[in-house]
Amino acid sequence: MVDEPVVSIKHLNHYFGKGFLRKQVLFDIDLDIHQGEIVLMTGPSGSGKTTLLTLIGGLRSPQSGSLKILGEQLLGANKSRLIAVRRHIGYIFQAHNLLKSLTARQNVQMSAELHPELSTKDAITKSVAILEAVGLGQWVNYYPDKLSGGQKQRVAIARALVGNPKILLADEPTAALDSKSGREVVDLMQQLAKEQGCTILLVTHDNRILDIADRIVNMEDGRLNGIKAVN
Repeated sequence: MVDEPVVSIKHLNHYFGKGFLRKQVLFDIDLDIHQGEIVLMTGPSGSGKTTLLTLIGGLRSPQSGSLKILGEQLLGANKSRLIAVRRHIGYIFQAHNLLKSLTARQNVQMSAELHPELSTKDAITKSVAILEAVGLGQWVNYYPDKLSGGQKQRVAIARALVGNPKILLADEPTAALDSKSGREVVDLMQQLAKEQGCTILLVTHDNRILDIADRIVNMEDGRLNGIKAVN
């Protein structure tokens, strides 16, 4: 563990809407997550889990409190600073969001090419290597409509991890998968993230995967409702 958390949240509040329609959706959130930790976030639908995840990922701008990602304060950060932080974050969503017109390798390569230090040749090499690591070496040139749900989510994992992110954010990555495929997906995420020294924050309703967590954070009605150490 490093001294400074990779995610540090203090007194974070968040609102949707304006005027009479203004509604508070997050209340006084305090949470630290350290390098290499796997933290699962649970709670009922509408409890604020995805809102918090998108704030941590720099996909929304924080409105009040303190939100530091990799030591960078996001409150008041301009667009270029948010983009710079996002380069260190991998995202996996319930819907794999693969581009249907691109092969598995090309979908992953698009993410690799967001890193300007990589040449096109290196981006292709890295993309193929990580697809092999997630068990899709034989499917690198297949289009998404020729892949199963579990295979598509493996491509999404490869796409998220190809840039060696410091933080991996996953929103219900097993929701559309059967039990066996869901287990394989989270085991892969855990294995590859550990190899890369990556921190994972994963939102889930899936009680079958809670055992991969170092800590479980429960949210209810926009508030943290308990943090439980697991491993």
